[in-house]
Amino acid sequence: MTQRPRPRGAQMRTLKHPGGTPTLREAFLGRVRGKVLILLCLMYMITYIDRVNIATAAPFMQKDLGLSNTELGLALSAFSIPYAFFQIFGGMIGDHFGPRKVLGVVGFMWGLATIYTGFATGLLTLFAARLALGFGEGASFPTATHAMAKWLPEDRRAFGQGITHSFSRLGNAIAPIFIAILIGVWGWRESFWVGGALSLIWVFFWIRYFRDNPKDHPKITQQEIEELPPYQTNRETHRKTPWGLLLRRVLPVTFVDFCYGWTLWVYLTWMPSFFSGHYGMDLKKFALFTTLVLVAGVVGDTTGGLFSDHLMRRTGNLRFARRTVLVVGLAGAFVLILPTLFFSNVAIVTVSLALAFFSLELCNSVLWAIPMDIAPRHAGTAGGLMNTGFGIAGILSPLVFGFLLDQTHNWVVPFAVSAALLFVGAVAALGVKPRPIDVDEEELAAAGGRGA
Repeated sequence: MTQRPRPRGAQMRTLKHPGGTPTLREAFLGRVRGKVLILLCLMYMITYIDRVNIATAAPFMQKDLGLSNTELGLALSAFSIPYAFFQIFGGMIGDHFGPRKVLGVVGFMWGLATIYTGFATGLLTLFAARLALGFGEGASFPTATHAMAKWLPEDRRAFGQGITHSFSRLGNAIAPIFIAILIGVWGWRESFWVGGALSLIWVFFWIRYFRDNPKDHPKITQQEIEELPPYQTNRETHRKTPWGLLLRRVLPVTFVDFCYGWTLWVYLTWMPSFFSGHYGMDLKKFALFTTLVLVAGVVGDTTGGLFSDHLMRRTGNLRFARRTVLVVGLAGAFVLILPTLFFSNVAIVTVSLALAFFSLELCNSVLWAIPMDIAPRHAGTAGGLMNTGFGIAGILSPLVFGFLLDQTHNWVVPFAVSAALLFVGAVAALGVKPRPIDVDEEELAAAGGRGA
């Protein structure tokens, strides 16, 4: 077979742009891609408010609906059942139909599901509402990854994932106080209705502004187009998904994502109940302490993305740039969460949880950047395959945490399980190899060959 030149994303080298490499400010400020990134940031924030608002409302819902800790854990896990199993299929849909249509449709779905949660009357209706929310949000992040793979320069991918996920953690951080205010003024049901309305407003602006191909946007400049490699702005032809190649390269990342996601779901679902149940805090106090812990993740996400992209530009070694951040983040979270197992002082525990969350969130942008590195033409599918680990963790983690809490009446045991998985994830991250799939490998796989 005649060798073809690889697309720019298939090899690591010094990246060059017309007029030199733009600074971070130049790459986004005043650019259409900057406004697209803002829209995606708002989506990430709103979706996380919609998925974690139940954590702040949980103590009130549990009492009002008569739920045990195990039943509450089941309701908290319901979101992740369709979310986990819709990741790959949702990513394929996003790759096929484009982010503009797909995010518009699923945004409408998750907005209505959030509103419906406010009408729950018991475990069954609450479980159904959370299932519907999982279906709506299941395709959102893989499809958003496809949008970023089209709009962002190669050396800004981890930053893009970092800043968008920082906004998701900002959603985590402000949700306890935001939802607490709504509950205090109206009630827990109204808090879901407000969240759903915000989602529907976002859908309107997304459909109005976004275009699947950067060249199709009426306000884009030629300079901004030239800063993107040609394959990102060419008219897309739907390629056969190279499943064998994707599975071999992405599944190791999926396992690391599972270990990462287990502890993240503990933060997203059980943190308000931990401060409320273990320390006897009222609504205002547990909302404040939860926010203090979760705000650390806002900084961690962007920091991890910036550091990984910096390492990539300095060394030209993609594997080193991505793997280093994963290992440091997971190992650091393991060490920093250990004080929660041995101390009960609320100040020590709060600081420990916040620092561990910062370290954990260093990994998030890198985990999402790797599918874009491996398969930029199939970024939605690859992102969905990777994030299936997070979804499966979301099914098991809240449920197992609640079960262990009911059986032991002790918060140390479920936190110890999370710490153990962080250590396993750090070891597994040493084997991550984000080598890009090039055109020749895709054609060989499509022809029935194995590929590397």
